[in-house]
Amino acid sequence: MIDGQVVKLSARQKQCLRWVEEGKSSWEIGMILRISRNTVDFHIKTVMRKLEVSSRIQAAIKARRLKLLD
Repeated sequence: MIDGQVVKLSARQKQCLRWVEEGKSSWEIGMILRISRNTVDFHIKTVMRKLEVSSRIQAAIKARRLKLLD
C-alpha cells in the first residue's frame, strides 16, 4: 500500500522484477521471457511509477518489501 492505495502488479511485471532481482539486463530478461527489450523496459517503468521509485533496483526491493512478489 502506497499513500493509502493498494498497488497491484501484473504477472508479467512480477516476472520482470524477479529477473531484475537476479541482476539480469532488460535484454536478458527479454530473451528469457521471449519478449522484446522494449516490452521489458515498459513493464519495469510501469512498476517504477506505481511504486514511486526512480530505479529498477529500488522497484525490485520495494516490491519485495511490500510482499508484492511471491
